[in-house]
Amino acid sequence: MAINLQKGQRENIGAPKFTIGLGWDTNSSTTGTAFDLDASVFMLNDQKKLVSDENFIFYNNLISPDGAVEHTGDNLTGDGDGDDEQIKVDLTKVDSKVSEICIVVTIHEADQRRQNFGQVRNSFVRIFDTVTNEELLNYELDEDFSIETAVEFGRIYKREGKWKFEAVGMGMKGGLQDYVNKYQ
Repeated sequence: MAINLQKGQRENIGAPKFTIGLGWDTNSSTTGTAFDLDASVFMLNDQKKLVSDENFIFYNNLISPDGAVEHTGDNLTGDGDGDDEQIKVDLTKVDSKVSEICIVVTIHEADQRRQNFGQVRNSFVRIFDTVTNEELLNYELDEDFSIETAVEFGRIYKREGKWKFEAVGMGMKGGLQDYVNKYQ
């Protein structure tokens, strides 16, 4: 049975291979433009910086150099139920320089489209065992991010030899570029 997390809560992952499922729904756009949300992963070292540019996993770089993280592809609409985008993780392959995996969702061209996360609802991140499909952890973001165009949903980090997940739910208004600047 999955553990439902609250913002700031941390839990052991307990599976070496798992999938991160991310989902959201958008309100009817008053901007006349469709929403395109994108999941990204930053594989960070002990100094909270990207191990290398190739350790920034997103729709134009789907697999990490060590093969531990694989983005399954960009969903341009977010329509339908369930996960909108998925990221597969194999902790047994993670480069020893990586101590944290940061999961971010951004709105593509948010400024030009006049969109923000205040227009997004039912956002969640879940982790499920890739082998058994059993859901392990779930975090539903219920904050109103009325000016933010990027949100860190969660982070996976190594502590005392064990990988844990933290429900973060922190937004930034500068979009993906804010996170790139923060972690480069």
